[in-house]
Amino acid sequence: MFIERIKQLREKQGLPLRKLAAALDIDSATYWKIERGERRARKEYIPIIAELLQANKDELLTLWLVDQVTAMVADEKELSNKVLNIAKKNINQT
Repeated sequence: MFIERIKQLREKQGLPLRKLAAALDIDSATYWKIERGERRARKEYIPIIAELLQANKDELLTLWLVDQVTAMVADEKELSNKVLNIAKKNINQT
């Protein structure tokens, strides 16, 4: 979700990926791997990406978190709903 959104925003603005890579202080190949889903973006990249793409930081952070959680529970499809429900209860209790 996150990678699809940042790619969509980048292409809509016609921003070369090398500019995003430079702003993140990574090489273009590494950024390209992020957009192709071969590498995960770091959380600290999100405010920089949001600013460059003129996007809502909270939206991008939400999508990034969804991707992180999905990756963690994807292999446990039978347990994933149970895990997410327990996590939701834990979050609400804090």
